[in-house]
Amino acid sequence: MQKLLPGILAMAATVVASNILVQYLFGQWLTWGALTYPIAFLVTDLTNRIYGAKAARTVVFAGFVTGVFCSLIGTQIMLQGDGYTYPAVTLRIAIGSGLAFLTAQMLDVAVFNRFREGNWWRAPLVSTLIGSSVDTVIFFTIAFSAALTSLEPSNDVSWAGEVLPLLGIGPEAPLWVSLAVADWGVKLLLALLALVPFRLIVGKVTAKVA
Repeated sequence: MQKLLPGILAMAATVVASNILVQYLFGQWLTWGALTYPIAFLVTDLTNRIYGAKAARTVVFAGFVTGVFCSLIGTQIMLQGDGYTYPAVTLRIAIGSGLAFLTAQMLDVAVFNRFREGNWWRAPLVSTLIGSSVDTVIFFTIAFSAALTSLEPSNDVSWAGEVLPLLGIGPEAPLWVSLAVADWGVKLLLALLALVPFRLIVGKVTAKVA
């Protein structure tokens, strides 16, 4: 378990940071969380490649428990801004993040295993693309859809339901849908960029073992 501790800590930190940052916009269509959350897939894939699927599931589950626990604590921490008080992490974000994370990461492990053999880049790329897509759908629907207001009636997410052209140029849709599409696009881009550190780290660890 000790050898997996860095991965577990990195996973937990990524979940907590992303849960906070997803509440803040970076530009008009993107949340800051979109820039940090893809690290979780890199951690999962590195663990899977180096230590195997069982170890990867352990890191995912331990990171999930730690991250959700910290996020729930965040729902009790109140911040001040713009003349009103709000939680560091809303309950809907904590729930959406937890369900999306566990589902997407476990799917990532399974898909990675399916494509483990062959070109080195195929398993991490395909598993991250599929996992990221599932994660985006689950998280944004639970966290911001007006249809699920009953999950946290006191949390006003009406701002996310404002109907606007999709990404400013497409058909009309709630703002949260544009945020989800932009988030998904960034995740796909970062999945490609993450192949570089994935290759370097795996190569370095493999060389040490050899």
